[in-house]
Amino acid sequence: MLTTKMKALLALEDGTVFYGNTFAGEGEISGEVVFNTGMTGYQEVLTDPSYKGQIVTMTYPLIGNYGVNTQDIESGGIRVEAFVVKEYQPIPSNWRSQKTLADYLNEEGKVGIEGIDTRALIRHIRLAGAMKGVISTEDLDTDSLTGKARTSQGLVGRDLVKEVTCRRPYQWPQEQGARYEVVALDCGMKFNIARSLALRGCNVTVVPANTTADEIRAMKPDGILLSNGPGDPEPITYAVHIIQNLIGKYPIFGICLGHQLVGLAFGGRTFKLKFGHRGANHPVKNLLTGRVEITTQNHGFCVDMESIKDPEIEITHINLNDQTLEGMRHKSLPIFSVQYHPEASPGPHDSSYLFDEFIKMMKEGE
Repeated sequence: MLTTKMKALLALEDGTVFYGNTFAGEGEISGEVVFNTGMTGYQEVLTDPSYKGQIVTMTYPLIGNYGVNTQDIESGGIRVEAFVVKEYQPIPSNWRSQKTLADYLNEEGKVGIEGIDTRALIRHIRLAGAMKGVISTEDLDTDSLTGKARTSQGLVGRDLVKEVTCRRPYQWPQEQGARYEVVALDCGMKFNIARSLALRGCNVTVVPANTTADEIRAMKPDGILLSNGPGDPEPITYAVHIIQNLIGKYPIFGICLGHQLVGLAFGGRTFKLKFGHRGANHPVKNLLTGRVEITTQNHGFCVDMESIKDPEIEITHINLNDQTLEGMRHKSLPIFSVQYHPEASPGPHDSSYLFDEFIKMMKEGE
């Protein structure tokens, strides 16, 4: 489907304005403007529920060249608020492609813009920090758009989990010979998390983020998976209470937002990173083995390890770029968590062993 290009403006809350054109959609949308450093995986980025509330810019300059397919989605639809690229490639060249990126965005009613100086935008975010912004094809007045960006809703203090969690429990397609029953608390879970568990012999029941601890216990799980998800973890108090009621009773594995919720459940605090970690090339050191893993990440908040006073909690992983907390575990209870994505779709797969650790923990609890 051909799309008529329209002029589009991206205005940040600090008054910085970027000029471009649409390659999909039209209208006006606000969100926190962030960037992803992945060279591939734009379809997984678009459909990752952790990006709810955000306008995503890709650092790689050519986007769209391998199209879109139905196998690589990570949720039921596009979750980003809008998509920003340097240069859109309208003619995909890949045997798996089923439609163009522009067609996909148009079908989902999302705006995609190209032609802006993404290097300048990303450098600005790195220096000044992630900030609120507005993209518009309707209001091209820079002062007006800047004002809208300043008054738009940000991420801090906002519960975005309720906007992306499933509405009712469902079963992930089961592999033959499933041995373990896992309940996955869906805070905005990527499909590949459930797929990674199923491939390791787990029957995965995905439940809404506000499912009570009693309801989870009634399902008689062998383990609990706390999923990734969007935004600020501190407003998600209901999930923190659920975790507190389950700690020590079942093996628990937290990923990304799930990791942050574990930190809060143990009495810690979280803080907002300057521009977050988003990409597929972040180095993380495993302090237990001394090995460095290249990881996929997508988060704007982090657990403050100094705020957790429980001496039984130990750091297991750190980010080698900024020394922030990337993993922790309890020394005597079966619970551990990581800030990054071991399911890493489309990759890398350095951290997939963490699912095996979770399986081992459930086996030991039999």
